[in-house]
Amino acid sequence: MATTDAESGGEHVDRALVTPEFLENRRYQVDLAETASRDHALVCLPTGLGKTTVSLLVTAERLATVGGKALLLAPTKPLVQQHAEFYREALELEDDDVVVFTGEVRPDDRAALWADARVVIATPQVVENDLVGNRISLAPVTHCTFDECHRATGDYAYNYIAERYHADAEDPLVTGMSASPGDDEEAILEVCENLGLSEVAVMTEDDADVAEYTHDTSVEWKRIQLPEVVLEIRDAINEVVAERLEKLRDLGVTRKTSPDISEREIQGMQAELRKLMDNDQSEGYKGMSLLAEIRKLRTAVTYVETQSVESLVRYFERLKEAARSSGASKADQRLVSEPKIREAMRKANGYDDLHPKFRQTRMLLAETLGIENGERIIVFTESRDTAETLVEFLSGHFDVEKFVGQSDTDGSEGMTQTEQQDTLDRFRAGEFEVLVSTSVAEEGLDVPEVDLVLFYEPVPTAIRAIQRKGRTGRQAEGRVVVLLAEDTRDEAYFWKARNDQKRMQNELQELKGVAGELEARLDQTALDEYDGKSGADDESGEEAASSPPETGGEQDPDSTSEDGQAGLDAFAPDPGDDDSEGVDTEDLEGAVAKPENDTDDVEIVADQRELDSTIARDLSTRDGIQTRLETLAVGDYVLSDRVVVERKTVSDFLDTLTGGDRSMFEQVGDAARHYARPVVVIEGEDLYGARNVHHRAIQGALASLAVDFGASVLRTSDEAETADLLAVVAGREQDVSEREVSVHGEKQSRTLPEQQEYVVASIGEVGPVTARSLLAHFGSVEAVMTAGKEDLLEVTGVGEVTAERVRDVVGSAYGERD
Repeated sequence: MATTDAESGGEHVDRALVTPEFLENRRYQVDLAETASRDHALVCLPTGLGKTTVSLLVTAERLATVGGKALLLAPTKPLVQQHAEFYREALELEDDDVVVFTGEVRPDDRAALWADARVVIATPQVVENDLVGNRISLAPVTHCTFDECHRATGDYAYNYIAERYHADAEDPLVTGMSASPGDDEEAILEVCENLGLSEVAVMTEDDADVAEYTHDTSVEWKRIQLPEVVLEIRDAINEVVAERLEKLRDLGVTRKTSPDISEREIQGMQAELRKLMDNDQSEGYKGMSLLAEIRKLRTAVTYVETQSVESLVRYFERLKEAARSSGASKADQRLVSEPKIREAMRKANGYDDLHPKFRQTRMLLAETLGIENGERIIVFTESRDTAETLVEFLSGHFDVEKFVGQSDTDGSEGMTQTEQQDTLDRFRAGEFEVLVSTSVAEEGLDVPEVDLVLFYEPVPTAIRAIQRKGRTGRQAEGRVVVLLAEDTRDEAYFWKARNDQKRMQNELQELKGVAGELEARLDQTALDEYDGKSGADDESGEEAASSPPETGGEQDPDSTSEDGQAGLDAFAPDPGDDDSEGVDTEDLEGAVAKPENDTDDVEIVADQRELDSTIARDLSTRDGIQTRLETLAVGDYVLSDRVVVERKTVSDFLDTLTGGDRSMFEQVGDAARHYARPVVVIEGEDLYGARNVHHRAIQGALASLAVDFGASVLRTSDEAETADLLAVVAGREQDVSEREVSVHGEKQSRTLPEQQEYVVASIGEVGPVTARSLLAHFGSVEAVMTAGKEDLLEVTGVGEVTAERVRDVVGSAYGERD
């Protein structure tokens, strides 16, 4: 950057592409932008002090001097919309030059918008899908911003996008933004490594340039004593936890029977139980079921201690519903029938007093809005149950609305993006005074300045505590109050949050002082891979096209295996063989035209639903391979006009044999009708030992796939090996055999018996096997539905619970609830 605006002394930022007299000229923002313009940088700045402005200044600089386009990624749709509004106002670009990519924009429309856009603001999952589907190219992107970049851990989409960006962009520059990049130095360094960042630019509230724009935010801890009845409910639940722990102690996986166990101790028990399961010892399965009960009971204790009795009642209602459903776990069924739990729930249902946190919340709101003449308050809670209960309770005294995520949960509908935006707009406009929110409003949303932020419970991580604290204290002195139930998990979360915050503040201060040394601590090898490489080595690229993968020693790719399954030579061309093997690929219903591909790359078409695995992402990073995403009617991967692949994990495959679900055979049947060479890939280790399934049942299923459906059955150990195998087969088909990719076929309609089975099996307690038994006994769907309870009990496999559920569903008036 040239001479900074702060140095020039203007009141507003004055530079190319920035709207005149729009951005206040703050020295710390200009300095951070200066650093971020030089190199890939992590920008750390307290919430509410303009991280987005820093990124925008860098974007304006890059577009004005280098050209190309900019990409800004944000984790939620409301945040994307907020950024888009800000960029359209702050940049001297046409509104159409700033486009929004979310899942609500059709893929084909996104591809067209991308071509002409100057700035794209998107959720990471959408960009990830478009990259895997080969709809967009990052080559022209000259600035990529990762907002709330502390999310760049594990398999989060930010990591894949960063890898692709460093590999594909002609002139890349990355900016990561967060108010709280991690709880310690190692976590911050991990984010830097995953995003390819080499500098850290930190500003804290202690910096002089920042301090003039912040105000003290007092944090008060209100200690709450729980009433005796609530403690009795909690203690009854904890007694059951102790009993289950005693049984686990008898199995030898723990020595502790006190209910105040930690999550780390639970994970240790889980690891010991897995060892027993790996040795096919029944104690392992029994112990896992007990551990599942303990987890649910611990959740119940958390509800009654830290949320409300009403939230506990709602939670147990969901458990009871789950226990009555088809395929209910034994853990759920034991819990709802446990006498001590039933007694605890009797007390909970009879509790008609307010939880003390509710009473304290109402007092604080009345004090702030009434006595102190405040205007707006945000109440944060971890639980959607609590949020909805609070809204219902507080609505009798204040103008209050909820703000929750988009996903639906049991008994609760989420909010659409439009509803979220409308709620925030009305809150900003002062149309209501109290916003009760779950964690969805924590990260970066432009929630207006408020007089009070009330934490209904302590937040157990430093990141979330800082995000929440940032909602107050920006323009004037603010207030934060945290409710803490004494002698409960609230206390543990309180100390954890406090210690984590102190540690992270210290780490950021240290990083601020040694930012120049950070690069030496980063994994230089990993950074080098970003320098013009795709991230895939030769073995997964060029060599993979000519060398078969390892397949656990069970398949010889160039010969027929010992068990008679076809190897990879099945995909080599046979002299004089008709290409279609009796399948007319020129005139198939539902055919999808293949897009023009001017490269010599091998193309692999993946089903959209396969994005839950890493296979498509892996393939998309390999040299010589282009991936395309479609919603496939048949198969999971299409490798040529005659080869389609159905991928099943070992668990999925065994579920087919034990759960009564025959969908795998239907899927392979569809594949065999529309493709000459259907392939079934079974992925995972220990097919014969993973479950207590007789080896003859497994062999029978494999034989059926090969003999009855003509499918080649291939084994892989994991997703990486599956990706290798798909690359090999696609290469042989398209390079060696010179075949093209052609997506065709449609799923076969269900037969009348299958439809009848489906109707009966849709009742909660009835699975496919029981549905067939009922139909065989009564002869028709109508007869099943009109049968009385005693008649139903005569059918093999139908017990009291199932019979009652059938009669409840068939005979109850519409709209009744259990």
